[in-house]
Amino acid sequence: MNGKVCLVTGANTGIGYATAVGLAERGATVVMLCRDAARGATAVRDAQQATGNPHVELLLCDLASLESIRQAATDFQARHGALHVLINNASVIPRQREVTVDGLERQFAVNHLAYFLLTNLLLDVVKASAPARIINVSSQVHSSGVVDFADLQAERSYRPTQVYANSKLMNVLFTFELARRLVGTGVTVNCLHPGVVDTNLGRDYSGLPRSVPRGGLSWAEGARTSLYLATAPEVKDVTGRYFRGEAEARPSATAQDEKLARRLWDVSTELAYVRRNS
Repeated sequence: MNGKVCLVTGANTGIGYATAVGLAERGATVVMLCRDAARGATAVRDAQQATGNPHVELLLCDLASLESIRQAATDFQARHGALHVLINNASVIPRQREVTVDGLERQFAVNHLAYFLLTNLLLDVVKASAPARIINVSSQVHSSGVVDFADLQAERSYRPTQVYANSKLMNVLFTFELARRLVGTGVTVNCLHPGVVDTNLGRDYSGLPRSVPRGGLSWAEGARTSLYLATAPEVKDVTGRYFRGEAEARPSATAQDEKLARRLWDVSTELAYVRRNS
């Protein structure tokens, strides 16, 4: 991975941090996208010290803000002329419904729309860096997700685990649709289930206090599939697939619905681009 530039979202803790460390260990230049400046700076310093790689840097971004995502994409391209690996990893699961500065339900905004917008804003530099890889961290709970276009913002009913499953289904639909659109560009797009990992997100999902260990895989174990898809030569040409561990897995039937994926793309475009100017 020497000479490769990688961007990981949600990188100050959990799977994102372990993924960033794994890439840095392999010699990549790693950009850790984080919301909090202090925690992000600590994570960058820890990653540099753990790996001996000085080419680890912080990119500030609040993924719950469309304007912040736009600024982060601009800031990244001002620093780097290439992006070989983009890993959309960050997710949230508030116990109560929350609304972002853009008037969007927070899980939908961070877990799906941020993946969609950040990727599209960086797509030209990714394509110019081909061969390149885009990796979206989803979950096995996507199989119980639904896409209800009449209630995308969960205004009628907010059950945190169901809304999370819905967003993880959107990750898979987005992955497959983007892969179809990028055929022939040298850019691959895949998604994955990282396993049941002991992270703050996992505790939020279980309704446990963050101070209480949930059990499950370590951060490093949770990052294994992301790192495999980002670096393994045997998957350099594999695209539009869903992985568990180092093997392809079958996603839900809904996740393979091309018509649904295209409609979600169009609605996401409306929310990310058109609504902003209305």
